[in-house]
Amino acid sequence: MAGRTIQGGGDDGVVDGIRTFPFPVELSVGGVGMQVGPMEAGRTWHAQAPLERVHRIDFHVVMLFDGGPVRHMIDFAEHEASAGDLLWIRPGQVHRFSRTSEYRGTVLTMQPGFLPRATVEATGLYHYDQAPLLRPDAPRLAALRACLAQLQREYEDTETLPLSLHTAVLRHSLTAFLLRLAHLAASSAEAARGQADTTFTLFRDAVERNFATNHSVSAYADSLGYSRRTLVRAVRAATGETPKGFIDKRVVLEAKRLLAHTDMPIGRIGAAIGFPDAANFSKFFQQHTEQTPAAFRAELR
Repeated sequence: MAGRTIQGGGDDGVVDGIRTFPFPVELSVGGVGMQVGPMEAGRTWHAQAPLERVHRIDFHVVMLFDGGPVRHMIDFAEHEASAGDLLWIRPGQVHRFSRTSEYRGTVLTMQPGFLPRATVEATGLYHYDQAPLLRPDAPRLAALRACLAQLQREYEDTETLPLSLHTAVLRHSLTAFLLRLAHLAASSAEAARGQADTTFTLFRDAVERNFATNHSVSAYADSLGYSRRTLVRAVRAATGETPKGFIDKRVVLEAKRLLAHTDMPIGRIGAAIGFPDAANFSKFFQQHTEQTPAAFRAELR
C-alpha cells in the first residue's frame, strides 16, 4: 500500500503537502481496524516510512514497554520511557523511533474509525494537549496489562466466532483498555498542572484554531473577553509560559512539521503560518530553534 497525503475537503489527497502513512489494514488479522502484538526489531508501518526518520501516521499507537530506557521523539520533543511506561501517539503527530534503543513490550495500533463516536468521546482519543508519556502506578499498570493481554487473545482468536462477532468483541475489549488508559492520561495531566483553568482552556483552544493567522496576545484576550493581565496569569499558572511563548511554541511546531514532511518552498511555509515575508519567518524560526528553516530541513533529509 502506498503512503498517502490527506486533503481536507479535496480530492487530490494533499493538505499543506504533508504526506501521511495510513493504517495498514491488510496486515491486521482478519482485516479489522486494529492490531496488537509484541514490538519487533525493524517493525514499520510502511516500506516507505523508515522508523529512524521522522514520519506521520493517521492512526493511534500505544506502546507498553517491558524494558528501557527508550528514547522516542513525538512532535519534536524527546521522551524517555522505561519498563512499565506507555507512549500514546495520536493521529497526525510527527514521531521517530530511536536508532539506539531496543523496543520491547506490546504495541497496539488502531484505525480512528474502528470505534463508534460515543466511545471516542468517552475515551478522549483526540486530547492532543495531554502528554504522550504515561507512567502508571503498580495497580493501574497491572490492570492495563491484563486488559491488553485479553485484547491480544481476542485479536488472535479468529476461529471461535464469525468475523462480525469477532470484530464486536474486539471493539468492547479495546474500549475497556482505552477507558483505563484515558483515565490514566487525564489523571496524569491533572497531577501535572492541577485542575485546568477555564481561562487557559479557552485560550488554548483559540490558539489551536487560529495560530496560523493570529499571533497577537492582545487579539486573543479581546476575542475571549479577558484583560491581557488575566490571560497572562492564567497561562503562566497552567503552563509556566507567557501567552506569547505559548503561541510561538505552537507556530514553531507547525513550521517544523511542514519543513520535515513537505517540499513546500520555505516562503510558502512561512505564509501558511502567518508570515507573508519569508525573511521574517526565517528570523522567527531561527530565534526559537537556533537553526534556519533550511538547516532544520536539511538535517532531517
